[in-house]
Order: sequence, then C-alpha cells, then structure tokens
Amino acid sequence: MPTLRSSSSPSSVSSPLRRAAGGGQRGLSASSSSSVSVPYGNRDSGQTSQGDSDSLSADEGSDFEDSLRRSVRKRAARRPLKTTPVAKHPKKGSRMIRGHGQKDSEVPASHLFDAVKAAKSDMQSLVDEWLDSYKQDQDAGFLELINFFIRSCGCKGNVTPEMFKKMSNSEIIRHLTEQFNEDSGDYPLTAPGPSWKKFQGSFCEFVKTLVFQCQYSLLYDGFPMDNLISLLTGLSDSQVRAFRHTSTLAAMKLMTSLVRVALQLSLHKDNNQRQYEAERNKGPGQRAPERLESLLEKRKELQEHQEEIEGMMNALFRGVFVHRYRDVLPEIRAICIEEIGSWMQSYSTSFLTDSYLKYIGWTLHDKHREVRLKCLKALKALYSSRDLTARLELFTSRFKDRMVSMVMDREYDVAVEAVKLLTIILKNMEGVLTDADCEGIYPVVYASHRALASAAGEFLYWKLFYPECETRAEGGRQRRRSPRAQRTFFHLLLSFFVESELHDHAAYLVDSLWDCAGAQLKDWESLTSLLLEKDQNLGDVQESTLIEILVSSVRQASEGHPPVGRLTGRKGLTPKERKTQADDKVKLTEHLIPLLPQLLAKFSADAEKVAPLLQLLNHFDLNIYCTRRLEKHLELFLQQLQEVVVKHAEPAVLEAGAHALYLLCNPEFTFFGRVDFARSQLVDLLTDRFQQELEELLQSPFLDEDEVYSLAATLKRLSAFYNAHDLSRWELYEPCYRLLRKAVDTGEVPHQVILPALTLVYFSILWTLTHLSESDASQKQLLSLKGRVVAFCELCQSCLSDVDSDIQEQAFVLLSDLLLVFSPQMILGGRDFLRPLVFFPEATLQSELASFLMDHVFIQPGELGSGHSQEDHVHIEQLHQRRRLLAGFCKLLLYGVLEMDAASDVFKHYNKFYNDYGDIIKETLTRARQIDRSHCSRILLLSLKQLYTELLQEQGPQGLNELPAFSEMRDLARRFALSFGPQQLQNRDLVVALHKEGIRFSLSEPPPAGSSGQPPNLAFLELLSEFSPRLFHQDKQLLLSYLGKSLQRVSQSLDCPWGPVTTYCHSLSPVESTAEASPQGYPRSKKRRTEGPPRRQREDVRPSQEESLQLTSIPPSPTLTSTAVKRGQPRRALGEAEEEGSSEPEHSAQGQPLLGNQRPRFSSPRRFRTLLHPPGPGLGSRLTRLSLMEEDEDELEAHSELSEGWQDADKHSSPSEHGLDLLDSTELNLEDF
Repeated sequence: MPTLRSSSSPSSVSSPLRRAAGGGQRGLSASSSSSVSVPYGNRDSGQTSQGDSDSLSADEGSDFEDSLRRSVRKRAARRPLKTTPVAKHPKKGSRMIRGHGQKDSEVPASHLFDAVKAAKSDMQSLVDEWLDSYKQDQDAGFLELINFFIRSCGCKGNVTPEMFKKMSNSEIIRHLTEQFNEDSGDYPLTAPGPSWKKFQGSFCEFVKTLVFQCQYSLLYDGFPMDNLISLLTGLSDSQVRAFRHTSTLAAMKLMTSLVRVALQLSLHKDNNQRQYEAERNKGPGQRAPERLESLLEKRKELQEHQEEIEGMMNALFRGVFVHRYRDVLPEIRAICIEEIGSWMQSYSTSFLTDSYLKYIGWTLHDKHREVRLKCLKALKALYSSRDLTARLELFTSRFKDRMVSMVMDREYDVAVEAVKLLTIILKNMEGVLTDADCEGIYPVVYASHRALASAAGEFLYWKLFYPECETRAEGGRQRRRSPRAQRTFFHLLLSFFVESELHDHAAYLVDSLWDCAGAQLKDWESLTSLLLEKDQNLGDVQESTLIEILVSSVRQASEGHPPVGRLTGRKGLTPKERKTQADDKVKLTEHLIPLLPQLLAKFSADAEKVAPLLQLLNHFDLNIYCTRRLEKHLELFLQQLQEVVVKHAEPAVLEAGAHALYLLCNPEFTFFGRVDFARSQLVDLLTDRFQQELEELLQSPFLDEDEVYSLAATLKRLSAFYNAHDLSRWELYEPCYRLLRKAVDTGEVPHQVILPALTLVYFSILWTLTHLSESDASQKQLLSLKGRVVAFCELCQSCLSDVDSDIQEQAFVLLSDLLLVFSPQMILGGRDFLRPLVFFPEATLQSELASFLMDHVFIQPGELGSGHSQEDHVHIEQLHQRRRLLAGFCKLLLYGVLEMDAASDVFKHYNKFYNDYGDIIKETLTRARQIDRSHCSRILLLSLKQLYTELLQEQGPQGLNELPAFSEMRDLARRFALSFGPQQLQNRDLVVALHKEGIRFSLSEPPPAGSSGQPPNLAFLELLSEFSPRLFHQDKQLLLSYLGKSLQRVSQSLDCPWGPVTTYCHSLSPVESTAEASPQGYPRSKKRRTEGPPRRQREDVRPSQEESLQLTSIPPSPTLTSTAVKRGQPRRALGEAEEEGSSEPEHSAQGQPLLGNQRPRFSSPRRFRTLLHPPGPGLGSRLTRLSLMEEDEDELEAHSELSEGWQDADKHSSPSEHGLDLLDSTELNLEDF
C-alpha cells in the first residue's frame, strides 16, 4: 500500500500560519521553501522528527487495520534552503505590496471573490490572470489569494500587509474572528438568494482550476501551495463555523485536485519506466546513452514531484480530514466523506485500503441523514467496479450488517440508497449476502414509499428472477424472451407472493417490480395463456393471484401511477411516458378484448376471480370495439356479463358488472344501441323476477329459505345497478315501499330482504331528485318527492328500533345521508326552486339518532391483539363501520340538520374514546367553534354537566371526587380547556361566562334539608378549575368575588372547609397561573427557560440546580484552538450538545441573557396576592366584568407591548447571539457512532 509521505527536514522552518494550524505534532508537513515573505519561527528537531514519523491516520491501534507506522521519505525542495529565519521587516528590494505609491496598510483590490461570486467569467482565464499578477509580485498575489478565501468565508475583514508582516498566523486568525460580527449566521456557502445559489459550485471550480493551471509550475514551488495549505488548515480548526466550513471545503477540493495530479504523475512514471526498460533492452549498437540519461533525469524529476504532491496530500489529510470528518457540523462531515469517496474511486491504488475505508464505515452510523447518504453514494461508486470489489472484502465483512440494517433507515432517501448499494453488492460480489440478509430486504417491496419499494423490487429481481430468466444477447441486441422463460418468471412471482405471505395485495408487488421488470409484467400473452390453458398445474390461490397480477399490470400500464397508499414525489408523466402509456393501452385492449369473454366463461363460477376480470374493462380503450370491428366480441362479453350477474349476488361482483356496463353505455359510442338493449333486457329480467317473488311474499306470510334467498339476491342485483344506472322507468319505488311498509307493520319480512329494499328506495329518491334538479320541476313533482322523502324517513326511523343490528346501521346511514342531501344546503348555487324539498327532522327523530349513536358507536372498545388474526380483522372492520356512523352524525351537526346542543353527546366521549374517534371529534369541535364560539363553549360545559349528573345519579354525592370516573372527567375538562388555543384575549369573555355558568350549576341545588353537608353539585367546581389557567388575573379577581357572593346565598364563605371550594379558589390564585403573563395568547418559547427562581428560593437551590442555572449564563469566549472531543472523554457534553449531529442551537440558547427580572407591571406580589376572604360589600358591588375591563384597558395595552417585547427578545436575545451561534464544538466523539 503506497503511503502518502510528508516532507520535512531538520533544517526546514515553519511559517506562523502553519504553527497556528496546530503545530508540528498535528502532522502537518513543514514548508521547504525559504523565500517566503511571512516571518518564520523555529521548530526544534524533536518536533520535526515526530511529525515525520506520525502515521497518516490519527487513529492507531484499531482492530480494523494494521498500524501504518512507516518511515517516510523527506520531501525535497526545489528552492534553495535557508537555515536562517526571514526578517520580520522586508529587506531592501523586497517585492512587498507597495508599488505605485501604495502604503503598507493598504490592501490590493481583490477581484477574485467578485468574479467567483458572479460565476460568469471563465475560471481558467480568471486563474491565468491571477497567475500573471502573482508572477509580477509574488507577495501581493499570494495576499490576494488569502483574502479571497477570507472573503469566501463571509468575513469582511482583510489581511493587510501590515498584519502580514508583524502578526503571527494565530494572531491573524484571532483578529479575523473578532471582526466576524455579521448580523446573521449566514455566510456565502449557506446564504439564501439567487446571488449565492451558484457560489459553492464556482468556488469549487476555482480551486480545481487553480491546481490544474499550477500543476506544471507553481505547484512545486513550495511557497504558494504550502502556505495555502497552512492557512486552510488553521482556518479549518477555528471555532467560527463559517471559517471551518469554507476552509474544509476548499481543503478537500484542493486534495481532490492533488489526487488527480498524483494520478497523472503515476501514469507518467509508469510510461517513463516502460520507455527506459525498452531503451535499455536494445542492443549495444542501437542503445542511445543520451536517451537513457534523459529518461533517468525525467524519472527522478517525476519522483520528486510525486513526493511533493504526496507531502501536500499527507498534510491535508492529517491536518484537515482526520479532524473534520467528525466535525459537529453535518455539512462538513458530508464534504469529507464525499471527497474521500472520490479519492478512492479515482486513485484506488493509494486510497482504496482499509486504513481509509474505515472512515466511511464509521460514518455509516452518523446521526445526520446527509452524511449517511454521502457514505452510501461513495460505497455505491466503489462497489460498481468489479475491479475494485476484491479490495473491499474486509470492509464488507466488517460493515455488511450495518449496510443491511440501513434498509430500515428512518429517512427514505437513505434507505433507498442502502437498497441500491446492496443490489450492486449482489451483482458484483457473489455469495456475500446470505439468505438471512436477503430476507430482511424482501418485505420492503411492500413499503408505502415508492422509491424505496422500487429499489427493493430491483433487488428482488436480481436475486430471484434474473438468474432463472437470464436473457442472452445476439449481435448487440437483446432478443425476445422465450415463452418458457416468461412462464418461469410468472411461476417464480407466484411462489414469492404466495409463500412469503407478506401482503394480501399483489398490486404493490407489481408496482415495485415495474421499473426493472416492466417488460415481463406487460407480457399479457403469457399471462392469459397461463390462465386459459387446460392442463395448468395452478391451485385456486395461484389462479386468483395470477388474475390479480394481470389486472394490476393492466392498470399500471394504462394509468401510469402506483396503487392507492403508495407515495410518489412525481406530479405527472413526461411526454415520452404518456406516449408509452397510450401505446400500451392500445396493445392490451387489442389483446384482451377477444380473450375477456373466454376468461369470464372459464371463471364465471368463482366470484373472487370474476370481479377483478370485470374491472379490466376500466382500462380498455373502448373505441377499439368500433375501429377494429370487434363488435362480435362485445356481444360475447355482454352475454357473459348477463350470465355473471344472474349467477352471483356478491356485492363486489355486482358493483364491477354494473360499472362495466356503465362504461359501455356511453351515447357517443356507435355500439350504444346494442349495449342499451342488453341493459334493458337484463333489467327487465330482474324486475320481472322481483315482481313475481314480491307477490308471493305479500300473499304468503311465510317463505322457505330458497325463496327468501332468491328475492334478496334479485333486490341486491337491482340495487347495484340502480346505483350506476337510472332505472326510474321501471318504477321500483312503489313495490319496494310496500315491501318495507309490511316489514315495519308486521315484522314478517326477513332482514335479508329489507336491507337491499332500503337501498333501492334510497336510490330511487336520489335519481328523482337528479331529474328535478336538471329541469324546471313543477310544484306537484316537488311535493310528490317531498312526500316520498318524509315517508322514507319514517320507515328508517322505525328501522332504528329493529332487532337486527345490520338493519339499524343501514337505516342510520341512509337516513343521515338523506337528511344531509335535503338539508338547507341544497338550495345553494342558484337552486332556490328546490326550497320546498328542504326537510328538517323532528325532535323525536333527532333524539333517536342520538340514542342510536350512544348504543352502537360509543361502546367499550375491545382489546386488539397483534392485528393478524381473523378476530382482529373483524374488530378493525367494526371500528371502521362505527367511525362511518359517527362521521355521518357529526356532518348532520355541522350542516345544521340537527341541533348543535346534540354535539354534547359526542364531545363528552372525547377523552374516553380518543384512540378510536379522537380525530373525528376534534375536527367536529374545531368546526363547531368556527361556526359559533360562544355556543361551542356552552356545549362543552353542557357535556361536563351531563357526565357529572350521570355519575351523581349512579354513585351519589359522597366521595364523588375520589372515583376513577371523576378523574376521567377532570382529564376531559383539561382537554376541553386546551382546545381554546393560545388566543386568550379572544376567548376571554367565553371562559369567564363558562366559569360563571359552572359556579351557578355547582350551587344550583341546596344541601339536603336538615343536613350540614355540601351541595350535591359542588364537586363540579373541581372540573371547573381545569379552565382557570385560561383566565386573566383581573378575571380571577372577579370570579372570586362572584363565588363569594354565590356562597353567601347558601350560608357559606370562601374560608369554608368544603374541599371543592378550596380547590377552585386555589386554581384562581395568581401564583398558579402560567398563562396570564401573555395576554395576547402567544406561546412561550420552548428553547430555554428564561425565568429564574424567586429570591427567597434561591438560597435553597441544590448544587445540581446551581450548575443548571450556571449553564444559562453567557459562556466565556473560548480560545481559538481545537475543541476536539477526543476518545475517552465523557459523552455527557456531546450528548447535550448534539441534536441531529449539531450542537449549535444549544450554544445559541446559552448565549441568551436571563429575563427573570423582567416581569409585567401588574405581576408584582402586591397585585398577585391571593384573596382568601371576600371583598367588602361596597367594593363587590362595583366589581363587574365590564367596569373591570374598562379600568384595566391601559394596563392590558402595556402588557401587550411587553409581550411583544418578549417575542422580540426571543428572536434577538443578545447582541452577541449571532457571534456565539457561529462558535461551536468542532468534533464529534467516535464512540457515539
């Protein structure tokens, strides 16, 4: 393994820039140049030898690699060495920046930064201009380059010639840090706006071009590059984030460019060696000594150049990368990992070793997604080359488990890259991934994120399908896959889906494989031949799965979007994809139109298989029936459809058949007449059968099971077709109504018949309303429809009390939908002529709807198991049904169909059924508050009253507040109080009115006669205390007065021993308030606590509390040295400082001054004194809410201004906050990874 060598000699000297970067022990090579205009310092030989013997890696003793301690050759300097330091002051004739009357303190105008920022000029021309200026005045040119990097960091300070002469490098960096007092934390690499959008790219391009243009001249001059590396190393160790970030980026890009130069030198050396060997192997008469001598000199020169380049790379790697790859800033860590990946890929001979790969392996555990993403992308590039995989075996064995586990990363893009990396490993490294590793990736094909599922699908394809269905190429073109290979593909797909038992829907598996195996999945010929062949060896489950795969592939090809529930970031299809989609739709239609009748005929007896086959018509281009003269196949399809409808009564089959017939019944099609005739024939057949069976039922009170099943099946078929087609001309309302009337009056009609009959009447009413809405209806027609609506509502109301729960739920659903359709909303949009149809339910109907809700929705939920058993699935379906019932009732409330007070029956279950219906109830509460805030607050109080009254009737007044049910009521009251939101001023009147009404309720009933006990409703005050934090201080005073006067009516006072009164008074104590400090209702800042403890409590603060209080003070400015968190140090500081890989918010928060002494004017102890006794009668008579609000109006304005000041203080807490935000710990502890 070639080791990058550092160049240093006992006689070499180091510049202050290099000393400021961390000293010789940091491993930075000393400069070999002597003609440097910066002052030199002496370095003892012991430090020099130690720097020479340092390993390239800063982490020795690792079990991942052998130690890299090697003796490295010293770097030879091209300039003559001077053993004496350069004077601090320039010598006579020195080329300092003093030309044309310019003074020493003046800084030359730098055009580099402006040109790079503009990103408009050619970088090569810009670098050439700088090289020309550098050749004319070396010191001035280098100073301009230094100031370019300083400006790129966002610092407006400059390195002046005076500073350059008299100050050491550490002093220069410290001076620049003190000048870094920008107004915001943004700097050019992170600044927003279009002017900075392309800065990073231009900056990196400049560094790359600089090395490229200097590779044959100044790169080996010692002075510019060595001192530039020293500058970047020093800046990369700064605590100023902008310096550290920008200099690390520059150093890493400089290293990348040097790697390319080193690679070219290596190629030149190999060519030179081949030329030398060829020349030396010639005969004595043909050999040219001059040629051999020139080749030897060239090889020596290349060797010197390579040593110098390796010395620079060694200095950059050990001085910058080794420390910055675990920097606290994730952007810096990402830069380091991205660049080391490019080094390994471009110069694998030197860098693709375990001593470098370990850095990527360690960083796979990084806490920030961007860093993990860079690691995976770097590894993808390495594993993609088969020539490099042999050198990755040790790394793979060490970090394979981590790479496999990253498939389940919480960040989707990281997980996608992890799956892609494992796919590349699967392709290029056979036998590395075990079956256990692969089994952890297979379930990802059913992930909701499409990119992740697609990547897992590709992995599945290369693991299971590609080895068995490999295609061969002939003449550079891929020939058509054989039918046998296609059959093998589908058999493997069936085996994976059925045997894995990971999911119930093959559509998601098809979507996952679509990008990599779309051609195989679109082979509908093979699919249909497998389904239609007679001697197939497929089981029932496999046939159903194969039909689902066929339907899914057809849908995917025709629609072009993933199944429901799978997320994709794309907004639409490209023109090329739309063209492919149109072509595929034509192909599948032409192929499946002749075969669909055959498939229906073969599987007509199986409802599970017929329903998806009927859905194929949704994805056909139906015009092909006309353009391709395929009407005979349409006739066959209509015949099969009629047979299927007559044969089956399952809802899925009937809905699919009705929808397929609806698609064909388009008047624009030339075959509409044939389809309409077929539909009429089918409906005639069904209605005739229904009339006959209905007469039998009406005449005979008892029917056998077959007759009941036949009538119910006929009604189900008619109901399904009535949903999609207008069957009004068959006049099904009257017979169905007679059937339902008999069911209600006599109870002799089976419930299997009642359910579809209710649906038929419902659809009949809706279709009649549709006809009346489209044309000017007469008053007679409107009244006739209104009569049908009223009659049907009465039937449904009667069904609500039926013994069968299915009939009750069906009646409730239809009734809630019908009431919503005929609500006052129907006349909106210019349809005032429908006003006679508006229907308001009577009080009895509203009461029965609410009672049904209590009996069928708010029932004790059952405990769910793992969710995989059949019983759990039944419970989940029942929960969905109950949620639909509740949603229907809530819509009636919000649209004004039911009285809003009925919402109390819903709100009082908010806390108890929060897991099941919390989202529905919360949305209803929010909408109700938007409609009427005052009424909504009264409903909340009414809900608590109802619960309290129910508990009081069940348990009695004794020990009521000690019951668990009462604790649940307190939790509900607390949740209601939080629902008022942070806008206290808007809700002030509402909360005060709620308290007053609650006080009146608690004292509404006197104690029992002859008893000294408390009123039975008094415990309600404890529920009311949960709303006290929403009160202002003034309102608390008012309510205490009101409570005192109310208690006087029951011969009690505020200092009475009744527990609920004491609890309520305590809740009105100002000390308990945490909300009135912000009358505008702004939430407090959650970043850091800004109030200290009261003075009387500070003496009792424990030592740990004192330490925590000290952390909130402004920390002293640290010295500008490395703040690396070394191994073995406690992790506590890093754990506190690190959130998603960065500790800067914590440092920012520590820079905020305490605001504990800044209190509002009215929050003094005098004004917050707790009232334990009622005020005097004269004062109490004047304390009304209106007068109190008027007297304190000025005070509220002052408090509002103070609150706004607090908000500003949160944003600008300290003049030095932004400076402190840029100062942070610079390295992460590797033990945390």
